[in-house]
Amino acid sequence: MEFKNVAAIVTGGASGLGEGAARALAAAGCKVAILDLQKELGEKVAADIGGIFLECDVSSADSAEAAINGAREAHGLCGIAVSCAGIAPASKILGRDGVMPLENFNKVIQVNLIGTFNILRLAAADMAQREPNADGERGVIINTASVAAYEGQIGQAAYSASKGGVVALTLQSARELAREGIRVNTIAPGLFMTPMMAGMPDEVQESLAATLPFPKRLGKPEEFGMMVDQMVRNPILNGEVIRLDCALRMAPK
Repeated sequence: MEFKNVAAIVTGGASGLGEGAARALAAAGCKVAILDLQKELGEKVAADIGGIFLECDVSSADSAEAAINGAREAHGLCGIAVSCAGIAPASKILGRDGVMPLENFNKVIQVNLIGTFNILRLAAADMAQREPNADGERGVIINTASVAAYEGQIGQAAYSASKGGVVALTLQSARELAREGIRVNTIAPGLFMTPMMAGMPDEVQESLAATLPFPKRLGKPEEFGMMVDQMVRNPILNGEVIRLDCALRMAPK
């Protein structure tokens, strides 16, 4: 799919993996709208890449619809949608303080899985109205899962379940949206240098990097952006989940 002047939205684009995706798409020629709750950071990134920032809670139908409408008014119908917004609070099913509160599980599912589907459905509605290219393609949707979808660690029941749902959604939605000329793929990242990781002590970062087969370093947001770029460019890449993890297979804890 072409990039130049195509309207793109990136949730969670104010920092981390989302910022990497937003910068990659802008560099390729897209008109990028960053959807996030981090207003100050989001506005800064948007200014840097010549895009716009729209405050958005992906778990809210009304908030997401308002943000998509705002992006459409500014840039036109969405042609590329990348979902990176997510949370990863740790909580054991049976911990020292007792059983995990159901609300803890529910909140992660609401943001990571329902939020991803919320953006997918709204972006797809926009894409279906675009003129197709020679292949009949109208749009590309890229979601973000995690290696935790496959190797769930202790204390990450909610996160693993939410990302497993994103993985399962990939092929299903690719098949369903094929008739509209919309491709759907997912990236399952491993250990990346995100703001959360950057806030950890150096020794913790080094110990985590040591678990990676090769290269023995944390991934960079711009490398996530490179994968987003390739998923958009390759017209026959569809319905796939690609691990981006230095061959990492996570231990139980």
